[in-house]
Amino acid sequence: MALGSSHQGILEGSSQQKLSTLRPGEFEKMYMSPANKVDGNLRPIFGNPTPLGLLGMNLSVSPLCCQLMGWAGAGGGGAATVGAFYFIGGLLMTLAGVLEFILGNTFTFVVFCSFGGFWFSFGATLTPAYNATGAYNPSNPMNPEFHSSFAFFALFMGFLCFVYLICSFRINCACMIMFLSMTLGFCLMAGTYWLIARGNMDLAEKTQVVTGASLFVTSMSGWYYFVAELFSSIGMMSIPVGDLSRFAKRIGLMENKD
Repeated sequence: MALGSSHQGILEGSSQQKLSTLRPGEFEKMYMSPANKVDGNLRPIFGNPTPLGLLGMNLSVSPLCCQLMGWAGAGGGGAATVGAFYFIGGLLMTLAGVLEFILGNTFTFVVFCSFGGFWFSFGATLTPAYNATGAYNPSNPMNPEFHSSFAFFALFMGFLCFVYLICSFRINCACMIMFLSMTLGFCLMAGTYWLIARGNMDLAEKTQVVTGASLFVTSMSGWYYFVAELFSSIGMMSIPVGDLSRFAKRIGLMENKD
């Protein structure tokens, strides 16, 4: 019994020592891509799908935020890029999410698939063939019931992003900025739709611009994170993403001591 207790103590001490000697960024890689046991040794076969998911997000949200801000006369609330929402945002993010699932990365799997579903549904809402507005009062330009109803979808997307924001405290600053700006962006988007439903177009236009500005922050942080991931995949220079894993490591050590 004494020998077993001593052996267990040595193992626990060794584990804590390995955790405490991890360099900044190593814990983040372990958290984002945990070394789960996969039958058939799939990790050397499959590449890292995270840049693909980020690309789908960036190429969808970037033109959308420019349209919402009305840059260079743009407008329409995303109708001009509905094809990108389907075949870039929806398709690429869902595909990346499935690949993350195969590799055993739960968090990125849920994030990518949920946003892939969002882009598919957002694109379908903007597609005339689905006639989303026809169930209400399309003869009224304001169509208050439709805008009031669709606002709840944006609101709960904001809540989902807030949950992701909390989770990102264990990852890095780039992820945290993305989810923070998306949380604000979706909540502002919901407010814009409710203002349109009430006929307050002046304030709705201003809120829409602020929504676009918030999503522009999402876009820029997303492109930064995409470049960092892509450079890392080919062994180029390391771009800092604001590693937050050291704080998670300290919390883990405190829990082990308790």
